[in-house]
Amino acid sequence: MKIEIWSDVVCPWCYIGKRRLESALRQFEHAGEVEIAWRSFQLNPDTPAGTAVPTADYLAGRFGPQAKAMTGRVAELAADEGLDFDFDAALTVNTLDAHRLLHLAADLGLGDAAKERLLRAHFTEGADLSDAGTLTRLLGEVGLDEDRVRAVLVGSEYADAVRADIDEARRLGANGVPFFVIDRRYGISGAQPVETFLQVLRTAYAAEDAAAPR
Repeated sequence: MKIEIWSDVVCPWCYIGKRRLESALRQFEHAGEVEIAWRSFQLNPDTPAGTAVPTADYLAGRFGPQAKAMTGRVAELAADEGLDFDFDAALTVNTLDAHRLLHLAADLGLGDAAKERLLRAHFTEGADLSDAGTLTRLLGEVGLDEDRVRAVLVGSEYADAVRADIDEARRLGANGVPFFVIDRRYGISGAQPVETFLQVLRTAYAAEDAAAPR
């Protein structure tokens, strides 16, 4: 069973959804047969490369005075999943380079570790995920060769893969993230409750088992 997940490393619901899926997988009887593939999506593709804007300011500009209450509520929901969100420290950036490096990590079998590290760096540590030095350090922490990371960052490697992921999301009808697709047959939009993930996982597995040759 393959689960493809379209998400962005600056998307709070993507991190919450990741934790809820992980909780569901711990209860799923066939979790050992599940492959996770991370797909790229950019929430803020028009953010100028190399710039970092405090997320609190960015959201206040978009949503006005209610932004503070909104982020407070999201932080509470994140805490329910064991996550520590610090929106006052978070920075809104263009995530193209981060996604390019996630493709590199996936090629090296480190995709999930890299995804988790970047999410935690953004939401808990206030890291600037548009900064080449920061990205190099973070990816080095999960086992990537830092010289290889720098080589990717100075060029355009994996940019086509990022764009292909985003185009594929649109073809599948995903206008936002997180978006989960199981075996290209079942879709889950948003950070749904654990019970919803578990139900869909079991439904998908049962359908595959019923269709398998006997």
